Amino acid sequence: MRTAFWVSAAVVFYSYLGYVAWLWVSSRVRPYPLRRGVCFPFVSVVMVVHDEEETLARKIENLSGLDYPPDRLEFVAVSDGSRDGTEKILCEAAKDPRWRVLNFAEQKGKASRLNEALAVARGEIVLFVDARQQIERDALRRLMENFADEAVGCASGELMLGDPASGEAERGMGIYWQAEKKIRILESASGSVVGATGALYAARKALLAPLPPETILDDVFLPLHVARHARVVFDERARAWDSADLGAGREFRRKVRTITGNYQLLQIAPWVVGARNPLRFRFISHKLLRLLSPFALATMLVTSAVLAQPFYRVAFLLQLFFYALSLVALTGSQRGPVVRVGNAALTLIVLNTAALVAFANFLTGRKEVWIR
Repeated sequence: MRTAFWVSAAVVFYSYLGYVAWLWVSSRVRPYPLRRGVCFPFVSVVMVVHDEEETLARKIENLSGLDYPPDRLEFVAVSDGSRDGTEKILCEAAKDPRWRVLNFAEQKGKASRLNEALAVARGEIVLFVDARQQIERDALRRLMENFADEAVGCASGELMLGDPASGEAERGMGIYWQAEKKIRILESASGSVVGATGALYAARKALLAPLPPETILDDVFLPLHVARHARVVFDERARAWDSADLGAGREFRRKVRTITGNYQLLQIAPWVVGARNPLRFRFISHKLLRLLSPFALATMLVTSAVLAQPFYRVAFLLQLFFYALSLVALTGSQRGPVVRVGNAALTLIVLNTAALVAFANFLTGRKEVWIR
């Protein structure tokens, strides 16, 4: 019992704190500086959409207003079996000669349509974006500055959860994203990032590989493939904004989809845990160990409840107290150290519950290609 408790505690500690500490030390002992510079390669902005009439017109306006030389830019938009007004909006956008539109009646999934978009993209650099998020006007120019360094093969922007006027959210998933970005900053400073921000990342087209049709996480699969040949960096200056509150149900489903995608990578790309992946240690530390976290947390709780020694009884009560604080987050309070701890507890519970659902999806073979 004691062994199970301490092994589980080690997994939890390393997953959430130990890996970050290792990155911090690594970034200072052996830093990898970037040689950014003015750089204006020809860029293909690629976007795959499915039933996005509510957000698409605003997104097209957002992309068309990017601060980048118009003659160095093209847009490739693909509609994957949309049934609403998406195709009509795209056809209107295609009146601009920079826009290339592919409308498909059959729904095949994002990965398949990304492959078709990449087949017609002419840019040296491909910028991947989603339909919902709003990209800051200078984000593309800043992202391209990373490619002045020939060692860089992929550059990820930063996703901001909140409103540009009021700033980022500090509750719920906002806490998770802030912690995640700190990890990406440290990974970039010490070498390469594991994955990218799906709403805003760019890669050299020559280094991209075709996506397996069922791929859920293109923003992890493609950067990991690029990392076999070049560096993957994170640029917090290039930002896209998204709502901090998409609704509890929708946010939970999106997180389940993401974690299910991490399980799926082990099936469709087993090389990610082999010697062919130069980021194997980082991938295991950043992605895979978190898949064990719900089982490790449950083991800690059960074993500490069963063991009779005073230390384990105290550990059991502290765990119960921490989880109970999640109820504070549900009251809607905004300030105070207890509220912050409560928000962290609730976020931890939500993330690990999502991991359990994702594990069930993995075992049963259930998957979702699109999350509305």
